Amino acid sequence: MTMRAAYLAEPGVVAVGRFPIPRPEEGQVLVEMRHASICGSDVHIVFDGFHDQERLGSPGYPGHEGIGVVAESRSRAFAAGDPVLTVPPVEHTGCFAEYQVVDEGSLVPVPREGDLSRLLLAQQLGTTVFGMAKFVDGPPPRTAAVIGAGSAGLFFLQLLRRMGCESVLVSDLDPGRLVVADRLGAQVVDARRAALADTAREMTGGIGVDLVVEAAGPDACRVEAVEAVRERGTIGFFGFPERKGTAPFPVERAFRKSVRMEWVNGTQKEPGLVSFRRAVDLIRSGEIVVDHCLEHAFDLGDIAEAFASARRHGDGHPKVGIILR
Repeated sequence: MTMRAAYLAEPGVVAVGRFPIPRPEEGQVLVEMRHASICGSDVHIVFDGFHDQERLGSPGYPGHEGIGVVAESRSRAFAAGDPVLTVPPVEHTGCFAEYQVVDEGSLVPVPREGDLSRLLLAQQLGTTVFGMAKFVDGPPPRTAAVIGAGSAGLFFLQLLRRMGCESVLVSDLDPGRLVVADRLGAQVVDARRAALADTAREMTGGIGVDLVVEAAGPDACRVEAVEAVRERGTIGFFGFPERKGTAPFPVERAFRKSVRMEWVNGTQKEPGLVSFRRAVDLIRSGEIVVDHCLEHAFDLGDIAEAFASARRHGDGHPKVGIILR
């Protein structure tokens, strides 16, 4: 039996073909995938040289944000029919396919009555929950700024507002995304016309904000983060690197300001997948809004077009989705 799956044919080229349906081994399950979404890191893998050469042609690669239903189980923890969020580590990703084999330790159960298209967003939200726990380890900041109004940046905005942060700036180049940020309670900064650091200083009487979350990735955004944060403030770096290897960074400026810096990676290896489980609960309860991430989806057969849109920053949408079944 075969399945449809997307694959990275060569750098910059995503195609769809037919592959044998994989079989699970002991401790694994076969998941019939229903929905997936494109992460910013996927765009870098496809277009910017971050791909794994050995995985060219592999079914489902590089997708890692997926949700589906267990079709076959060789795990005592899951049974056929169980809906699950798939969160494998980067070396085992492959959710841009109709079926995917996943280790039992990389699955998060979701409610049977839940809307899988909505609960899919627990993958991205979970990474921001994990990041926020690193960025804020005490009382919530009074002022904050988020660079980037994609799905991750908008989740950081909501988490900050939820914990009691009084003022949150959100900066982005895309006016459509800024409309969503404004609706979610941010003071928006159009990065085409204004510098975030200038707005941060204006808002704080020249001091700078307590926390900056960099959720975009370009080198220039990390520079902007250092300028916008106050002395002895915190910068949380979440955005995927712009390029492989070394990159320019304003070390002296960060040193002079005694900035605390935290980097986020590896949520998928968190013991117990606690942040992903918390994200499922936050979406189920309605405490975190995800509707703005559901408006721009493509069929699996149109995944090349979906990646082209994601490369254009979603054409104004915070998230690009893939419908698998």
